[in-house]
Amino acid sequence: MKALKELTRPNIWNLKPYSSARDEYKGVKASVFLDANENPYNNPYNRYPDPLQWTLKTELSRIKKVAPECIFLGNGSDEAIDLVYRAFCEPGVDNVVAIDPTYGMYEVCADVNNVSYRKVRLDEQFQFSADALLAAADEHTKLMFLCSPNNPTGNNLCRKEMIQLLTSFDGLVVVDEAYCDFSDEPSFALQLATYPNLIVLQTFSKAWGCAAIRLGMAFASEEIIAILNKIKYPYNVNMLTQQQAMDALQRYYEVERWVSVLREERTRLIEEFRKLPCCLTVYPTDANFFLAKVTDARKIYQYLVQEGIIVRNRSHITLCNDCLRVTIGTRVEDNTLLEALKKYKP
Repeated sequence: MKALKELTRPNIWNLKPYSSARDEYKGVKASVFLDANENPYNNPYNRYPDPLQWTLKTELSRIKKVAPECIFLGNGSDEAIDLVYRAFCEPGVDNVVAIDPTYGMYEVCADVNNVSYRKVRLDEQFQFSADALLAAADEHTKLMFLCSPNNPTGNNLCRKEMIQLLTSFDGLVVVDEAYCDFSDEPSFALQLATYPNLIVLQTFSKAWGCAAIRLGMAFASEEIIAILNKIKYPYNVNMLTQQQAMDALQRYYEVERWVSVLREERTRLIEEFRKLPCCLTVYPTDANFFLAKVTDARKIYQYLVQEGIIVRNRSHITLCNDCLRVTIGTRVEDNTLLEALKKYKP
């Protein structure tokens, strides 16, 4: 790995971050706050939230087995994705390499930040070659993006190839683990010390059932996290989100139960879906969704919309011609989908 200073944009490395009122005092439990020009009424909503979310990070650290200083919290994982571009990629100069197909926000953030986005197509098993990604890189490649389990394909990427990329690439490797709770593979977040160029993304939106609160996580070395904290907006995670996340962490046992139920339902739904006349293939999945090749994705999607059932038509995505992506719902929801598709007539 190159030195972090070499990977970071010079203006970001030298940036003096905004200093919020709540950052300037430490070590004292205060009771009178006359520093931030807040309204003294309407407690507790009148006060700015902790800009670095230390209470939440400390509790999250217990579950994730990652030091609080190595955790970044943002407005969904998308904030962390955007910030790594802003921190490390010089607009109009640098580039990133990513697998294709994968989560679309990597490319959107590249376009927003005027960074060249290089796609390397997966094979027919939706797997990648580390050598192929490395061959697509040059001296201006700062980041590589992997999503495992991948979206929209659902499968775990080959861990051997991921490790080869981490050990061979001299830039930063971003591993998006949004769906890792539904997989048997261990999280790469436990290997930050082994791979200093690793950034792991996770989210409260999937297994945690908290998509509405918009809370994403990034795990990396303390030095990388410090750079992300330096350029984020001062109060990027509001108090209500922090409170709801704390409540969710106190109910971790319930999240584990949801995941177990959804994994069982995933197996059942896939078995039943394969029996449908309109189904040609259901691809292997390690996520809370599956990708299925059907007889006519556009017509079936439109039919389901008329029935009040919404899935995703992924036909325009690389390697996903005539494919629908189906999220695992409750048994009642899934049975409604199955019954509707049994009645479908081409």
